[in-house]
Amino acid sequence: MHEVAIRREIIERILARRGRLHLFERLEAKRTALVVIDMQNAFVAPGAPIEVPGARDIVPAINRTAAELRKRGAPVIWVLHENSAGWPGFFSVFVKPEDRERAAAALCSGHELQKLWRELDVALGDLTVAKNRYSALIAGSSDLGTVLKQRGIDTLLIAGTKTNVCCECTARDAMMLDYKVVLLCDCTAALSDEEHLATLENVIQQFGDVMTADDALALLT
Repeated sequence: MHEVAIRREIIERILARRGRLHLFERLEAKRTALVVIDMQNAFVAPGAPIEVPGARDIVPAINRTAAELRKRGAPVIWVLHENSAGWPGFFSVFVKPEDRERAAAALCSGHELQKLWRELDVALGDLTVAKNRYSALIAGSSDLGTVLKQRGIDTLLIAGTKTNVCCECTARDAMMLDYKVVLLCDCTAALSDEEHLATLENVIQQFGDVMTADDALALLT
């Protein structure tokens, strides 16, 4: 788990602009969803082609948070990256030629590496959504927006990996679609502390709140 803290100068900047650090004093459980992004074998398993080693460290926190949200009647949504139609704009540019086939195959529907990491606790009533871009809320990426609308959800607690890629992209788009956003700092993982912290500082200044899972749960009514 990342042992980092938002810098004092960032906190002072936030306080000067809006008068308080955290955006929300309470959250409605019935209108809140835990959105867990990309906690798949391709990212979490040791030696996987797109491995984020720190993602294994956040599994217990995600499991604990999911269990608490289920008790409160809030949905848990597992968002899985799935390259059903490929993504040439990514694989042909951002991945070196000798690794493209292996990386793309790992995220194809039905591949063992595309499945959720085995240590995650998935309950019968949980929801699963497939996405094909970094953000789960950009047009054409997934059905997440429809799933949220059908359930009257207006608040997203975001967990998963990478903090600074799919989690941040989804958080940014969620805020711009008028969702309340809380990025769970102890339930997200990046490839380095620096990348993780950069997202925490971006999000808390412009796109949502940043809290530990326990702090977010304490706000639920």
